[in-house]
Amino acid sequence: MGFTLSSTAFNDGAAIPVKHTCDSADVSPPLAWSGAPAGTRSFALIADDPDAPAGSWVHWVLYNLPAAVSELPENIAKVESLDLGGARQGRNDFRRPGYGGPCPPPGPAHRYFFRLYALDAPLQLKPGARKEDVEAAMEGHVLETAQLMGTYARSKR
Repeated sequence: MGFTLSSTAFNDGAAIPVKHTCDSADVSPPLAWSGAPAGTRSFALIADDPDAPAGSWVHWVLYNLPAAVSELPENIAKVESLDLGGARQGRNDFRRPGYGGPCPPPGPAHRYFFRLYALDAPLQLKPGARKEDVEAAMEGHVLETAQLMGTYARSKR
């Protein structure tokens, strides 16, 4: 079956519930994964919206999740350092640490990609790193990637 990422909040390709967006509580969705490859020492997660008007918009950067972790509960604290074995959160494009939910302009649905990277080593990054920093640090360390995509559209107000 391979390395997979899922959520009890929404299925791959389905709409992300409003609870996980800027139109409501803006809490991170619960995520779970399985099938990580042998040799995985840590995980990194990047969530972004490639359909944003100004180009890809980063909603969540999380790294140094220990290999023993296989799920994230709903509503992860929006802080740089987590009480999850040294896990850290970077800055999103809302300029804050942690999860920032979908918040597209009114119109067609945007796609939100949650990509989980199985890594052969923890990343040597301080808390608050940006997506670009995490991607550069992961280079040569990615064993496998799992992906979950959800959509969200805002109605005209």
